[in-house]
Formats: sequence, C-alpha cells, structure tokens
Amino acid sequence: MKNVLVTGGKGQLASCIKDSAANLKEHHFIYVDVDVLDITKASQVNAFFETNDFDFCVNCAAYTNVDKSESEQDIAEKVNVDGAKNLAEACNDHEVKFIQISTDFVFDGKSSLPYLEEDETNPLGSYGLTKLNGEQATIDGVKEHFIIRTSWLYSEHGQNFCKTMLRFAKERDSLSIVSDQVGTPTYGGNLAEVILKMITEDSIAYGVYHYSNEGVASWYDFAKAIFDISDSKMKLLPIRSEAYPTPAKRPAFSVMDKSKIKRVLEVRIPYWRDSLVICLRKLEPNTEEA
Repeated sequence: MKNVLVTGGKGQLASCIKDSAANLKEHHFIYVDVDVLDITKASQVNAFFETNDFDFCVNCAAYTNVDKSESEQDIAEKVNVDGAKNLAEACNDHEVKFIQISTDFVFDGKSSLPYLEEDETNPLGSYGLTKLNGEQATIDGVKEHFIIRTSWLYSEHGQNFCKTMLRFAKERDSLSIVSDQVGTPTYGGNLAEVILKMITEDSIAYGVYHYSNEGVASWYDFAKAIFDISDSKMKLLPIRSEAYPTPAKRPAFSVMDKSKIKRVLEVRIPYWRDSLVICLRKLEPNTEEA
C-alpha cells in the first residue's frame, strides 16, 4: 500500500482527488489543511514527515486570489514559495515523490502559439510570480518532482468561475464578460485523474508538465457555454479587458501545449466543453447539453 499526502485538503483540487481516489483501495490518502499542517512552517512540516510515512506528496495548498495577491504578496509568497520549499525539502529528506501544482499565469500571454514547458516565463503579477518561484523551490528542493501547470480550474467543489456563473444566472438578467483573454478551462476531475495516474503507475518521468482540457476559449466563451448547457436565459455581453480593470494584469493568451504529458504519460485529454457538461450535470442533475 502506498501512502499519499495531499495538502490543501479542504480545497477544490484536493476534493476532486478525494472523489477520484475513493475506489483506490491499495492506496491510503491523507488529506490535511492548514489546521493540521501549516506548510509555511518548516519545523511543522519536518515534524509531520518524521512521524508519518509517505510515498507521494501532492501539494494542492496555494494562495490563488490573483487580485488580492497584489496587495498581499507576503502572504502569497509564504504559501506559494515557502510552502513549496518546505514540502520539497521534506520530500527530499524522506525519499517522497513530490507533485507541485502550478499555473498558466507564469507566462505573460504575448505568444501566438500554445506554450511549451520550456518556453520563457514572465509572470505579469504577484500570483504568477509566486507560483513560478514555487516551481523553482520545488526543482531546487527535491529531484523526484512533478510540476503540473494548469489553467482556469473549475469543478463542483469550492469557489470557481463555473459556480459563480450559475449563481449569477439566478441573480441577474444580463452580464458582461471579458472576451479578449484566451485560455482553456480545466475540469478538476480530469486533472485529479492525471495526478492519480502518476501515483498509481509510480511514475519516474519527473519534470514540468502542462495540463488543461483540450481546446481554446475566452472567458466569454466559457460563460456562454455554462449558460447554454444549463439552459439559462442570461443575456451575455462581451467586453474588452480595459472595460473591466482589475488590480492584477492577466495574460491575454495562456493556452498551453499538452503534447509532452500526452506523449510521456500517455494521458488522454477531454475537450473542455465535454468536461463542462459532466461538471454541470453533477451540479444540476437535470442539465442537458444545449
């Protein structure tokens, strides 16, 4: 039996892993949140690893509020950088394989082609910078690591764009959504399955990987699909980013190339709208494809 530590245990991605791992009887998953393990405190992390035996550690803990990270960079730094560093070093000391979750926001969005893992990074804001520094802390801290960059994560768990749109559908008649930021929505259930594949196959194909669902969408396209599939009568208006100023600047184009993960780990990736249908059916059982 393999023991797997999952940090950020009450969060969206950890909840998706818990759902997907429910039938993996040959693996024991331990989900911890900050009330049990504060990853920003090295002494606490080291003591936790000393008293427990793990084969894998999946770091789902993160400071993910993109706009607030501009004014709370010290907090984002502690969680996204120090936390990753502490876990990576503990994994190295105890021969534990480490899976670190990162983001498409490590890129500046100036590319016209989907980003490869080796493409130059240049984050536009504090969130992307702290996640990039967390990647480097992972690389420096432990040899046996996987870094998975993902994008626009949503699911039936936690707070996310999909659930916000469904709430707006009940509260409003019309909505303006940015149409000039392009990326790919990623269903948390699909990402969880990829993480579990790495664990169950005891992969040693370490390195940086990109994972999102297939296809390309703007935030407007994503919202339109949510409203269409859930049969909402919402009037949706496309706007440019400058019409909706935010504290943090976001990449205009953050589509990632998934060729590496498909080739190396033999991962099959669903189209984003197909996965959205699955998620919406779980959130609203009577939802049908529009």
